[in-house]
Amino acid sequence: MTEITQLTPHLLWQFFNTLCSIPHPSGHEAAVRQWITDWAQERGLATVQDTVGNLIIRKAATPGMEQRQGVILQAHMDMVPQANADVNHDFTKDPIQPYIDGDWVRARGTTLGADNGIGLAGCLAVLADDKVQHGPLEVLLTIDEESGMTGAFGLEPGMLQGKILLNTDSEQDGDVYMGCAGGVDANITLPYLAESVPADHHAMRLTIKGLRGGHSGINIDEGRASANKLLAELLMDISEHPSIRLAEINGGTLRNAIAREASALLTLPADVKKVLSEQIALRQLQYKQEFQGVDDFITLELVPAELPHRVMNTDLQQKLSSALMACPHGVMQMSREMDGAVQSSTNLGVISTESEHIYVQCLIRSLSDAGRDRVANATAAVFRLAGAHCQFDGAYPGWQPDPQSNIMRLLLDTHKELFDVVPEVKVIHAGLECGLFKAIYPDWDMVSFGPTIQGAHSPDERVHIEAVSRFWQLLVRVLRHIPEEKAVSRQL
Repeated sequence: MTEITQLTPHLLWQFFNTLCSIPHPSGHEAAVRQWITDWAQERGLATVQDTVGNLIIRKAATPGMEQRQGVILQAHMDMVPQANADVNHDFTKDPIQPYIDGDWVRARGTTLGADNGIGLAGCLAVLADDKVQHGPLEVLLTIDEESGMTGAFGLEPGMLQGKILLNTDSEQDGDVYMGCAGGVDANITLPYLAESVPADHHAMRLTIKGLRGGHSGINIDEGRASANKLLAELLMDISEHPSIRLAEINGGTLRNAIAREASALLTLPADVKKVLSEQIALRQLQYKQEFQGVDDFITLELVPAELPHRVMNTDLQQKLSSALMACPHGVMQMSREMDGAVQSSTNLGVISTESEHIYVQCLIRSLSDAGRDRVANATAAVFRLAGAHCQFDGAYPGWQPDPQSNIMRLLLDTHKELFDVVPEVKVIHAGLECGLFKAIYPDWDMVSFGPTIQGAHSPDERVHIEAVSRFWQLLVRVLRHIPEEKAVSRQL
């Protein structure tokens, strides 16, 4: 079996293999940051860690290229931790296990971390390979991009000297991005109002599993099923039978991943079980037809469970079921300016039952602040009608396209020279850190590109091997042709 370290470009894949061996989910980047710091310092590279935990590495220009415009290579150090239900994996302790599957690299039962580990490995390979020609170079590695963009929010003015930023966090070979969606988290809580379990009740657990899930921005327009939304529909079915009581509901694990699994703990009289089983079987057939070719492995299960010590009172059960059913999810509006681009969307990402409340989290995205706020207000209105408290956190701006971008022009020309194809210029419906960078460093000229990564934020994540090679060739060639300061001034 070929190891990924034998793939080309060798340096990039070797770094990626090392990154897979060091656990680095969001909020747990300390170990990988320390490894990178130690490695850089051993090579004599200057390193700076800022107050929030971002890492900056500087490398002097290739001799003769000192007058080139300074470049910042950027990636984030964290990855999304998602595993299949039958995989026992502790992302804070266990290494990712990558393997080659035909033209792709995958991980065994978990997310791969190619988002953004391949970009990060590319940055490190540039630092390591003295044959790569470049001007003054800074590598910016941020923390916590996937769960809150803490690193980008905390980046301070004056930390970086470069004027061009190459973001490596895009996921489609042949596309170049010059804009991204902004977003905001909706954090919703409903008090858990409890009653005793009726005396004649038995417990059953209803589970939805086998869904593809995926990235809540990039995959949101593909019609993939959300386990949370399907469970909400099933709870509305259940509301037709007042004797069935809801004890707890849990679904999804991340606000930026389409929910792949969800479950509800129910109590009910023995004579209602048959009716409920028949209703679930009908929904199973419906979902099989409705999502054919998109989510082919949706499975509904109803199995006996341990009797809980409480159930929700009937008022809460009804309001919660209605709110989850009415909660906006999916594409809200398509862009009028860019054909095929999503303008606004939202993801019902997490539902969890805690000791004193039910917690719901949505991630709302939009290319405009107005669109973001409109969907946020609609979400809040739905849950406030149910008596919930809704708080919005972590709002971040989008990155507005700059049609006069010099680095965009260089990247397009370079791609054409290398591969005889002019890449498509797109706006990504995902939260790149570029929007926040632009607010702090408004003069930066920015572009985002990367290899093809499919299934990001899910255990189906895979990265295309040949696309990684093209990404590396493009990165190296662009760095070689960054113009001098005076040349840039004449262009402007």
